[in-house]
Amino acid sequence: MIKAVVKTIVFLAIFFVMLYVGMSNTHTIDFRFPIAGFTEKAPVRTSAALIYFGVFAVGVLGGTVLAVGGKGAKKSGGGSK
Repeated sequence: MIKAVVKTIVFLAIFFVMLYVGMSNTHTIDFRFPIAGFTEKAPVRTSAALIYFGVFAVGVLGGTVLAVGGKGAKKSGGGSK
C-alpha cells in the first residue's frame, strides 16, 4: 500500500514539473521528428507546452505497457509441491 502511495506522489511531482515547464513555454515551435518521416518536410507547428505534454504522455503510456507486460507474461506461483 505504501509503495503505491509513494509511486503516486512521485508521479504527481513529475507531472507538476511537466505542467510548470509547459506553462512557462507557451510560444509556438516547430517540432521535427525525422524518424517518423512526415515531420521532416512538414513539421508540427504548435505550442511548446502541447508538444511537451504529448512527449510526456507517450512516455507514460510506454512505461505503463512495459511495466504491465504483454499477453504472454505470467507470474509464477512459487513452484509446485
